[in-house]
Amino acid sequence: MKQAFTAAAVALALTFSAFGTVQAGPAEDLTAYQDYFKTNFKDVPFEDFKDGAYALDAGLKEQWQSMEEFPPYDPDIDAGKEMWEKPFKDGKTYADCMGDIKAIRSKYPAYDAEKDTIVTVEGALDACKKAGDGEGFVDKKGKPLLNKGDIAQLMAYIAMEDRGGKIAVPTPEGKAVDWYEKGQNYYYAKRGQLNMSCADCHTNNAGKYIRADLLSPSLGHVTHWPVYRSAWGETRTLHDRFMGCNTMVRAASLKPQSDEYKALEYFLTYMSNGLEWNGPGSRK
Repeated sequence: MKQAFTAAAVALALTFSAFGTVQAGPAEDLTAYQDYFKTNFKDVPFEDFKDGAYALDAGLKEQWQSMEEFPPYDPDIDAGKEMWEKPFKDGKTYADCMGDIKAIRSKYPAYDAEKDTIVTVEGALDACKKAGDGEGFVDKKGKPLLNKGDIAQLMAYIAMEDRGGKIAVPTPEGKAVDWYEKGQNYYYAKRGQLNMSCADCHTNNAGKYIRADLLSPSLGHVTHWPVYRSAWGETRTLHDRFMGCNTMVRAASLKPQSDEYKALEYFLTYMSNGLEWNGPGSRK
């Protein structure tokens, strides 16, 4: 694999060098990445990283589990189920297009060699809707809406149906490595007026507090989406969280399903291989 000597790659190499690991490719990166969190959070069982920041604090986890007894995303699951079963204008349903609902999360994100892109669940759902209805997910003005609303509700239903499945993204090979590296570089690259990267919060300072919030480790970040956040008052997608993080560091917020966000999702999901899907989730 050709080494990209960017600031992001250097930061990644420095992070992994603490464990005596030579960065040689995605498989080696995966081992070093997961070992980093296992070493820094020795009291956290690997399987608990699916719970995000709640895996790091027993008190917060207890509060979260109490909230999950009456989850605020329940109405979204019901709405998503209705959409899943409702025929498109051409008479077909999402099941006709996507296949077995209980196998969907295990398929994505995935590299599409024919189109040389990363396909996410949301992207695949939008393509299904365009094929069946003549238009994808849009807001009231007809503009694409791929981070909240109908698509988030549909994702909530899919996530609930797929709970307990294991993340198992195939090791990137060939041109898929380019997308993996694009996501990897985006994760470690500094940006915005605050000159911060994803890794600054969720690798280097994971487990520390920023104001009243406990910074979650990026291992397991992808597992629990879509998420209902009390601060939002609604359920939104993973890419909406990416958008929010960019806003917080005062960087340009890209559109959901942009190449950068798809690559970032691909990288983070691969790095969480072995963990369970446990969405939809709730957060404060």
